[in-house]
Amino acid sequence: MSANRLLYLVRHGEATADGELTDAGREQARLTGARLAAVPFASVQHSPVARAAQTAALITAHLPGVPVEQTPLAGDYVPYVPPAAELPAFARGFLDGYSPAEIAEGAALIEAAQARYTAPAEHDTHELVVTHNFLIGWLVRHALDAPPARWIGINQANCGITVLLYRADRPPSLVSFNDLAHLPERLRWTGFPPRLHV
Repeated sequence: MSANRLLYLVRHGEATADGELTDAGREQARLTGARLAAVPFASVQHSPVARAAQTAALITAHLPGVPVEQTPLAGDYVPYVPPAAELPAFARGFLDGYSPAEIAEGAALIEAAQARYTAPAEHDTHELVVTHNFLIGWLVRHALDAPPARWIGINQANCGITVLLYRADRPPSLVSFNDLAHLPERLRWTGFPPRLHV
């Protein structure tokens, strides 16, 4: 039987326009840490962007002794820009404004991130990545073997928990997506317009 790599992905808490966590975002992060406190994490990695780094600090307060690393692999970047013919109609113009250098950097980062996070493990392991919507969308798309352009439109609420499972002898599995059970109703679905709250 092959080892299980369980990758927990958490989008940062609700943030202001200048990138700092709101009071609600800090509460979301603390509740997420309490929810994950019993998981035997081998490591925590987080984005260098302030809203994700602040979220990670509040979560890891509940995870004493777990190594924590800041990494650009968990950063806020565009993983892939589809050719115009592959872009769904709703996404046309969505990626305008990113420079060729930013697009090239994102392509290099996602290749390294996918190699780092999706490889089977030698022994059972749990890892936590505190990141952004784009990386979570890409990794969910990858786990489901969907076309590369499909990362667009896979959206995660603030402090939602997604879990992916990697094993050497099977395809990746989506164990859970956008789990918000640890948050009270008033803190759920931030990051989504009200008409999409479920």
